[in-house]
Amino acid sequence: MSPIFKQVSFQQTYHGYGIQDFLQVDPHFGTREDLKELVRVAHENGIYVILDIILNHTGNVFSYDFNDQSARYDCKTVNGNKRCNPRWDNQNYKVAGFNDVQGIPTLPFVKSDSNDPTTWPQDTNASVWPVEFQDPEAFTQKGFINNFDHDPEFREGDFFDLKDLHHGEGRPDDYRTSATLNYLCKVFQFWITFADLDGFRIDTVKHMDVGATRYFVSAIHEYAQSISKDNFFLVGEITGGRKNAFEILELTGLNAALGIDDIPQKLEFMVKGTSNPVEYFELFRNSVLVNKDSNTWFRDKVVTMFDDHDQVRKGENKARFAAGGHTKTVFNALALNALTLGIPCIYYGSEQGFDGEGKGEGADRYLREAMFGGAFGAFRSKDRHCFDEDNSIYKELAQVLAIRRQSKVLRRGRQFLREISGDGANFGLPEIIGGQMRSVVPWSRILSSKEVLIAINTDDQQPRKALVTIDANLHLSGDKLVCIYSTNSAQVGEQVEVKFIAGRAVILIEVPTAGLVIFE
Repeated sequence: MSPIFKQVSFQQTYHGYGIQDFLQVDPHFGTREDLKELVRVAHENGIYVILDIILNHTGNVFSYDFNDQSARYDCKTVNGNKRCNPRWDNQNYKVAGFNDVQGIPTLPFVKSDSNDPTTWPQDTNASVWPVEFQDPEAFTQKGFINNFDHDPEFREGDFFDLKDLHHGEGRPDDYRTSATLNYLCKVFQFWITFADLDGFRIDTVKHMDVGATRYFVSAIHEYAQSISKDNFFLVGEITGGRKNAFEILELTGLNAALGIDDIPQKLEFMVKGTSNPVEYFELFRNSVLVNKDSNTWFRDKVVTMFDDHDQVRKGENKARFAAGGHTKTVFNALALNALTLGIPCIYYGSEQGFDGEGKGEGADRYLREAMFGGAFGAFRSKDRHCFDEDNSIYKELAQVLAIRRQSKVLRRGRQFLREISGDGANFGLPEIIGGQMRSVVPWSRILSSKEVLIAINTDDQQPRKALVTIDANLHLSGDKLVCIYSTNSAQVGEQVEVKFIAGRAVILIEVPTAGLVIFE
């Protein structure tokens, strides 16, 4: 679940990343008791709940002093209004005060006495809460990040107008934690117990010190174990490439990383036929990262996806997979994600064919349509109920996930991109020809002595046939593989015979238009 904590009231930070009160649920969603009830009902239905949390920053809870005529401010006039950017330059900025409910810094930027409520702001919708976070030393106060790849700027700077929290300093092995980091640990330990949560998705891990992340992970895991939640799951949003993600996981003890760098793009382009399948499948051959010929790390250490709520990789031109008329092939993207290595994550709405897209500053709002509509529904989702259990994408995906749930091979097996042939003489991996790949793309999952073959068809105009290689050590000539799933239901139950051609074990399969088949 995206963040549900109380947001600043004067901005439309409905996405949940502009926290004003870490101990309250935003009233747009309901109350703390409503969250507890949601988790209870989820658990009754066999669903675990992982909550997205923010450690790196608060919302826009204070304002810098723009009356300070420092040349360090970058100012420009937009629609007649002067806008100033206190850019990061490794120095502190003067703060005008904590913001009130109108976003005006009328409240003193001073430390409140946690034991004396008379020193607290009287309006709980203003400033920042709990009161321990009202200490100026809780914030780095170094202005906006301009270069998101410059260290220490991306660790110390504000994430746009979201205010960076100071966690401590030092190397990971002897990290000196701040009081603020310890308060954050207590806040989220509270939520584990109060709402009976099962895990956290930790936002913007790249922007935190490794020592801070390690300390928080240890504090949360140990606390969860102390209340018999031995498998409490912590997944980190770690940008900066797979190597960086691997290193941070190894250093911090996080359970998994979000695969938000090259995985989504290569998955999307492969299904749309604009990149070669080998580019996607080679992402999971991680021997360079872990110094051994194994891809098991990706099986349970990386959360894979294609659509997501940020799409950082697309700059200011955001678009869901299905945008631009790709609703016919979005099911294949969902199936590929579910049936290849990694922990598959389905971003809500993809299974309904949501096709939001937009350009410009803040374009990620176009990716955040409302599933259940209402007066606040974004764009075409306003006043509409968009959760359709008769949607063909939703129904087909439900079948595939049910098969995955019953198959250890599909959940845990190694994977291999398979060669294909059209004439039985020339074999090779599927690839782009003439600028577009319209082909059967097959891969195997193997666990011990069992093999399952899956294939998609990137051609959205016609079915495709191909001879497909399978593991010659696991099959004999004359063996039969059975179709256990196809987007053309008439194929289910069909048997194909294993033949050997020049030492290769092969089967002849047909994949429906923009469709998927599974044989075992």
